[in-house]
Parts: sequence; structure tokens; C-alpha cells
Amino acid sequence: MLEIKCDVAEKIMVNFIKDSIYKNNFKNGIVAVSGGLDSAVIVALTQRALGSGCTFALLMPYKLSSEASLADGKTICDQLNVKYEIIDISPAVDAYFDRFPTENKLLIGNKCARERMSVLYDFSVRKNALVVGTSNKSEILIGYSTLYGDSAAAFLPFGDLYKTQVFALAKHLKIPKEIIEKKPTADLWENQTDEGEIGITYKELDEILFLLIDGRKKPDDIEKMGYSRTDIDKIKRLIINSQFKRTMPPVVKMQNRAVGIDFRYPRDWNR
Repeated sequence: MLEIKCDVAEKIMVNFIKDSIYKNNFKNGIVAVSGGLDSAVIVALTQRALGSGCTFALLMPYKLSSEASLADGKTICDQLNVKYEIIDISPAVDAYFDRFPTENKLLIGNKCARERMSVLYDFSVRKNALVVGTSNKSEILIGYSTLYGDSAAAFLPFGDLYKTQVFALAKHLKIPKEIIEKKPTADLWENQTDEGEIGITYKELDEILFLLIDGRKKPDDIEKMGYSRTDIDKIKRLIINSQFKRTMPPVVKMQNRAVGIDFRYPRDWNR
């Protein structure tokens, strides 16, 4: 149910990246490369769209990050001949937590995600480049991201691709085997994995999401297909509870006369 034509998907996303960059009068793209699957595929597609000379990458490890992740990030950039810089975010993050200590892993992880995005956007100005997002449809739908952290971007090539579809695309693009085969992780703490945090495999998650969202199936019908009702209900809650992450901040509409605001302009307003 989640099969895609990878050659077609590649062409669509390469053109989408080109269009998103060029129509905004830019010629460069910048990607936060973590050493994981999503960022590896995104930097590969960006390089195909813009060329190596117009594609930049930032590798931003924290002191708890896996050395293997950093090595994999270097590998994909070297393979694509993409220029990159390594920026250790530990001093900045630790300076904050020295003042506001915590043992809460989630708070530390969120701070790291937002620090990375802060650095990435600073370098987007230095490089005159737009930030190419790495979030996929699975993460977006269940809110598995940090608001104004890894979810921030100028545009999202993977916004309509499930994680399992990204795996298929990675094989098509010949992403290094060690990146494809390792367990997906946000690398927030030792032995942390995406599936461990979510509590379900990406295969099951994506199939249930596809049936709920794309197939418009009811939970009862999905359960009859052999899926766990506990998992179905959990995923549905995750979708509902993360809706605020998928919308722009609401703006209250003011009724001018009702609140006593007078927007009459001077007669010479247009002079």
C-alpha cells in the first residue's frame, strides 16, 4: 500500500527543490545533516537539484551524540562532494543548563533541536541559502518533532512521504548501506531510537497512518484488517494532540467597530 515509483518521486522532489529555491530568488540550499536517513536523502536530492557548489551542510553534534552519527554525516557529504562544517553545540546548550539545570532528557533534547535550528538559520544567512527541511510525513502527522527545532524549514520535500517510503528512496539513491540499515534515531541520548520512543515500528505506524489519513478508514475497519486497536487508538491520539504543530499560530480577527478601533485614514494618505 506504500509502494512508490522511486524514479518518479526523485524527479518530482528534485524539481520541487529547484522551484522552491529559485522562485524565492536564491540559488543555494542548506541542510542539517545528522548522519541519519532523512537528512542523507535530503542532502542527496538537494545536491541533484542545485549541484554540489550550491548545496551546504551543517553537522551539529552534542556531547551525547553518537560518534557514528557524525561519521555517517561526513560520509554522505564526502560522497556527494558537498561542503560541510561541523559545529559542536555542546558549549551553547550546556551554558543554558548550567543556569537552569534539569535531568529531563526531553528538555535537553528539545533544547538541542532548537539550538541546531538557530545555528542553521544563522548559517543560512551567511551562505545566502534557504533551509531545506528533513521532516517526513510520519513524523509530521504524529508530532514527532520539536516545534521551532527540527520541524522548522523553508520548505519540506518529504512532507508527503512516509518514513518507509523514504527508506525505499534511499536505496534508489544509493545512500550508504550503514545509514540505511541502522535504527532511526534523533540521537538525543545514548541508545535512543525513534521506534522505541514512539512504541511501534515505522512499518506498522505508516500502514495505520496510511489507512487512517489517505484511506479514510475507520478504526474499527482497520482493526478488522489485523492491526492492534491499542496501536490504532494511540496513533489517532498522537495525530489529534499534535495538531498545533501543523498549523500557523492562530490570529484573532478584530471586528473594528465592535472593539472601538477606527481605521479611517487621513485624506492625504496616498499622497
